[in-house]
Amino acid sequence: MTIRVIIVDDQAMVRAGFAALLSAQADIDVVGEAPDGRQGVQVSRSTHPDVVLMDVRMPEMDGLTAAREILDPPPGVVHRPKVLMLTTFDIDDYVYEALRAGASGFLLKDAPPADLISAVRVVASGEALLAPSVTRRLIADFVQRRPAPRKDPALRLKGLTPRETEVLELIARGLSNQEIAGHLVLAEQTVKTHIGRVLAKLDLRDRAQAVIFAYEAGLVRPGDSG
Repeated sequence: MTIRVIIVDDQAMVRAGFAALLSAQADIDVVGEAPDGRQGVQVSRSTHPDVVLMDVRMPEMDGLTAAREILDPPPGVVHRPKVLMLTTFDIDDYVYEALRAGASGFLLKDAPPADLISAVRVVASGEALLAPSVTRRLIADFVQRRPAPRKDPALRLKGLTPRETEVLELIARGLSNQEIAGHLVLAEQTVKTHIGRVLAKLDLRDRAQAVIFAYEAGLVRPGDSG
């Protein structure tokens, strides 16, 4: 199945480079481009991509605002693609907020080409791009500078079973489903079932929001290692 991608970035050279790289892959089709967030939303609504590569900082409408519009569309708009944020900064509060809004992860613009291709495939498959240590550092850094964790997330944790809480903690530490399965000596399908229940009980959209929630609830603290 071909992965449909659009690229939203205010630098024409970046768009051209990413488009050439991704289009060369047999399983990826670049179906649109846009130079700012506002046009990015329009292109997304008209082309129905599977993945949107979204730059964080752009004129007209920034990537965070555009991501929110795409991920929380108005009534009547049913298409909701995955959004992968692009940034030149490894620590960027906008990226944290984008994850909270439902983005599936982020990637540094100077990442190796193989990482970009892999990121598109990972996000398209429904996983969040959260394994790289830079992502955990981003979240940990932001949470560390926030006030004390809100009480609401901690209270919502009480609705989880001990096993579900354990799975959520391992997600927040950056472990993949396969790694969680090995750590807990469970079948990978069982881990997926637990994750589905965690997301449903906590009313979270995806794995990325689960990581944010775990930090805000105090389940995982900045500086913890996997």
